[in-house]
Amino acid sequence: MVFLSLKGVDGLTFEDAVERFKSLIQEEAWRLHSTLQDKKLSPYARDMFRRMENRELSGTELPDALKLFSKVLYEYYGQKVILLIDEYDVPLDKAFQHGYYREMVSLIRSLFGQALKTNAFLQFAVLTGCLRVSRESIFTGLNNFDVNSIADIRHDEHFGFTEQEVWELLKAYGLEQAAAAMKEWYDGYRFGNADVYCPWDVINYAKKLQADSQAEPQAFWINTSGNDLVKRFVDRADKTTQNEIERLIAGETIEKAVRLELTYDEIDNSIDNLWSVLFMTGYLTQKEKAKESVYKLIIPNREVREVFILQIQEWFKKTIVQAGKPMQKFCQAFLVGDDIFRKAVFLCLKEGDGATNWFRFNR
Repeated sequence: MVFLSLKGVDGLTFEDAVERFKSLIQEEAWRLHSTLQDKKLSPYARDMFRRMENRELSGTELPDALKLFSKVLYEYYGQKVILLIDEYDVPLDKAFQHGYYREMVSLIRSLFGQALKTNAFLQFAVLTGCLRVSRESIFTGLNNFDVNSIADIRHDEHFGFTEQEVWELLKAYGLEQAAAAMKEWYDGYRFGNADVYCPWDVINYAKKLQADSQAEPQAFWINTSGNDLVKRFVDRADKTTQNEIERLIAGETIEKAVRLELTYDEIDNSIDNLWSVLFMTGYLTQKEKAKESVYKLIIPNREVREVFILQIQEWFKKTIVQAGKPMQKFCQAFLVGDDIFRKAVFLCLKEGDGATNWFRFNR
């Protein structure tokens, strides 16, 4: 079995991200080091394995790395390989944020094409990620996919802890008094027909309570994320969207058409695409079953609600600073003369609009 988590494949440039990829391949080669000296391996396989251990793969050889792992393990064990890839969409997300999305798409497409399509040594592969990336983006030509999304019923209760599981955990450690706080902060996610808690939050809060029975709930899962999607969403919100977010924070639901398959370079094409991404990444969840791709969306719990409020506060602070600049020009122009005064009034009207939006959230 080969396991890779692509969560750490990041970098401000494509070259940086490639080096992270090589480091990831190197770590897996070290884990499988015992196969390197086996006499059954071909000289070519041993040489390539050694080069992976030393991070010597060229840019053109990197896409073949997963296929080579499969070949080496097949030669060693005589069995086809299971390939597990976690957080497969993270490199694309980071590349999109830092401006080398096209280059990363090309690399991932080649890597998955070699590992999943033309790999005679593969038994099967499992890929996990938050965003269901469009097949046309990185899975071109790959067949026999079995997709389980956030809306599918199969395996739905296995994406988190059920309420019964959380209660049994709390009871086992004598923490029954924390049940209400657990539910308020970490419950509310709906996968298919199952309502589940975030496992990371539940485990971490339970650990805190074991050390301190008076410990307050914290945003454990949210603090592991940069929350860039929420920032992007709040920054792009028009007045209609602002009103909808206000309703969500108040605990109401809104109806939105959701696309379950996107490419990252489509995200900014429409605010509707951002709604879809927030749904697929857990910042919003479904209140009721969808009808023709229209979902009733709601903020799942207090942890996520705090994120929306925080980002709105940050947006407000930034807007106030920006709005202050034309106001300063206005005051200066008032003292200097009429002509400049008229220009300053125009500038204030042009740049200062919306400075008071969302003021009610500045708590």
